[in-house]
Amino acid sequence: MAAQCRLTARFHHVHGANVRLDASRTRATRVESFAHGLCFSQEPLAPGQIFLVEIEEKERGWCGHLRVGLTALDPQHLQPVPEYSLPDLVNMGDTWVFAITRSHNRVVAEGEVAQGPPGDPFLLAERVRIPRDTLVGRSRPGRYSHILDELYRTNVLPATARRSRIGVLYAPQPDGTADMHIVINGEDMGPSARHLPTTRPLYAVVDVFASTKSVRVIPVEDGFPSLQTLCRVVIQKHIVHRVAIDGLDLPAPLKSFCEHE
Repeated sequence: MAAQCRLTARFHHVHGANVRLDASRTRATRVESFAHGLCFSQEPLAPGQIFLVEIEEKERGWCGHLRVGLTALDPQHLQPVPEYSLPDLVNMGDTWVFAITRSHNRVVAEGEVAQGPPGDPFLLAERVRIPRDTLVGRSRPGRYSHILDELYRTNVLPATARRSRIGVLYAPQPDGTADMHIVINGEDMGPSARHLPTTRPLYAVVDVFASTKSVRVIPVEDGFPSLQTLCRVVIQKHIVHRVAIDGLDLPAPLKSFCEHE
């Protein structure tokens, strides 16, 4: 089962009172306080479809981090939007949300040994197959970006560090239910919640809470790389460092994609 990329690669127009979305509805910023930061995917997720966000900005002075999950509640009918995902939205029922930390979100089955990301270019979460390159956070181009990139790739940095990428998906099970998986920088944390109903649409939930100030949606391709992605791969193979991309005679959008994605 390949990951899919549809209209869900942006946020729903219904969101928390302190959230401001950009014109494309792909970036959500909490502009006040530490709460009222709830966001949802534009459309319900398809089975195996990951909703992936990158942490853009952090805010000092608050305790707590990003929260993600799934809900069977239609955002269109959430008026007003609850202040918190935990416990407010969860208490409304049919919602599964977790605060992101690698130690608490990593679910290891009995007899399984937790391992770091393998060398395979695809992440396999049960039967869901997703290109790993998109899932792993990247630093902004700069003097130390080659060091930071390795820290993101090996998940050495905290799960909620700037540029970390957090995703949520559900994997259907033989009994007709689904398991919810959280993915942190290309590492599957395992089934965080089991027996989710699949008879109702499931929306992604992203709570831009406390020390997390801004996130943006990262589109995930369906296993067949786009021309833009193929261009990026070729360009990055022929330069010494990403900083050099800025000096190339390329369209500005392609430069930005090659440097930051």
